[in-house]
Amino acid sequence: MEVNWIVLGILGILIVLLVVYVVKENRKDKKSLTDFLNNDFKKKDESEFNDED
Repeated sequence: MEVNWIVLGILGILIVLLVVYVVKENRKDKKSLTDFLNNDFKKKDESEFNDED
């Protein structure tokens, strides 16, 4: 049985491109989620802090 190196090469390149794409999207999503979680809260008024004391 003969190995078809052209098909294996193309398949290898496609797999590498897929991994690079997934890692890139993951970093973008992580940054977006971090920004969302850091900025998505309601700030308490000073009167609310004084009421608790």
